[in-house]
Amino acid sequence: MKLQRRKFLQIAAGAIAAPALAGPAWAQGYPANPVRLVVGFPAGSSADLIARLVGQKLSERLGRPFIIDNRTGLAGNIATESVVTSKPDGYTLLWILSANAISTSFYSHLRFNFLKDIEPIASVMSTPLVMAVKPSFPAKTVPEFIAYAKANPGKVTMASGGVGGTSHVTGELFKMKAGVDMLHVPYRGDAPAMTDLIAGRVDVIFGYLPLTIEYVRSGQVRALAVTTARRSADLPDVPTVTEFLPGFEAELWHGLGAPANLPPDIAALLHKEVNLALADPTMKQRLATLGATPMPMTREEFVKFVAADAEKWSTVVKFAGIKGD
Repeated sequence: MKLQRRKFLQIAAGAIAAPALAGPAWAQGYPANPVRLVVGFPAGSSADLIARLVGQKLSERLGRPFIIDNRTGLAGNIATESVVTSKPDGYTLLWILSANAISTSFYSHLRFNFLKDIEPIASVMSTPLVMAVKPSFPAKTVPEFIAYAKANPGKVTMASGGVGGTSHVTGELFKMKAGVDMLHVPYRGDAPAMTDLIAGRVDVIFGYLPLTIEYVRSGQVRALAVTTARRSADLPDVPTVTEFLPGFEAELWHGLGAPANLPPDIAALLHKEVNLALADPTMKQRLATLGATPMPMTREEFVKFVAADAEKWSTVVKFAGIKGD
């Protein structure tokens, strides 16, 4: 048994960290083959880029390829369904993100239950959204914006990258918390929505930080606030929405998931290796270039986090009266 174990370690070229060797046999022999990491968004998207960064680190550490499989459509739900029906052996994983939490209430006819059928394994990162307005918009602060919107009900136009997306439901959360009425203008993607904001065709957007930040810095749009509980290191002078609307919080988060009933030792190994990857200075720097902050949690904390996020968006979806097809 010791000889076989030594031979495996030689083949793996030391890729699996020594503490993992004390685990059960499943973890010791995993992965013996390439691992498929399913991403529900297209190549070049933020989900794809960050999944590839983490997948590459896992490949280096565990000695087997983590192959990205882009299965786009239905806000990531096509990818999710393909993983739900896969064998829970650790060789098919799912890149999960805030869109999955939103989908639990936004789509009523899915053939799976995300919170029961997908097991959150490791949290990876989060990034704020930025409440940005066109340069000519009269409000320069969140309180001024709220006052203007209340004085002009239904006249302020709110752009988003599409109905049910994170930028849309974050705007709906703002409407709910602030008690304002804005006209939602959905686009086919966040980039065209931002283009029209810059052109002054719409008034406000809750845009992803990586997409928005350069336009803020160049003065093409004005940032009123960020949506996370704490200020962003990338925009330290921009306040948070919650400074004016207590309890307001929204973020785009990413993590690793797997089909339910994954062997516990494999889940523990993957969780540990993702957290080790996130602690790597090179990984931190690469995530920072994407406007992302590492979000390490215990597995128990991540499970609770995903469930709480789904519950929050369920309340917003119900308030807004929005539903997917």
